Amino acid sequence: MSDIQSAQRRGRGRRPAAEVRAAVLKAAADLLFDDGVAAVTFDKVAARAGSSKMTLYKWWPSPGVLAFEAYFDSTEHRLSFPDTKDIEADLLTQMTAFIRLLNDQGSGKLIAELVGAAQSDPALARALSDFYTGPRRQLAIDRLRRAQEAGQLRTGLDLAAVVDQLWGACYHRMLLFREPLETSMAKTLITNLLHGIAAP
Repeated sequence: MSDIQSAQRRGRGRRPAAEVRAAVLKAAADLLFDDGVAAVTFDKVAARAGSSKMTLYKWWPSPGVLAFEAYFDSTEHRLSFPDTKDIEADLLTQMTAFIRLLNDQGSGKLIAELVGAAQSDPALARALSDFYTGPRRQLAIDRLRRAQEAGQLRTGLDLAAVVDQLWGACYHRMLLFREPLETSMAKTLITNLLHGIAAP
């Protein structure tokens, strides 16, 4: 067989797994951001990505998990936690970015839909905990601990509770009250937490 024939045969072969996975996540993200979590089905994603449904069943235990991974893959880079050695400034930067993300492209609504779907999809619930809420919470705890070690926060704090007070307030307003989240809320929450609400 000639080199040209060999190249042609390879060209007609399977796409590399990484390429297929990227195409699937892109197709799922397009459906997700256009029409919500319910639009992400294995049938629709496979058709858009030029993949087989069997591949999707092999890689993702449910369409909900695929929708979550597509969301996370599209947004993770926007939620890095800075460390400028000024904990108040870094909290403000990160929380402002978080609120902006929730307001962008309907991301807040998508998070609400994913949390709702997780109540009846154990695989999605595990994925949310293992790859999103757990790691993001730990990232904030680690940053607060460094501030504590630098003497910017008092010792003895329950750092997980501090994280829950700040970011939990955003989820609380978004999920339970369906009220708009303004970026000014970040400064309000951080000021209340770091400088107190009791009268002098």
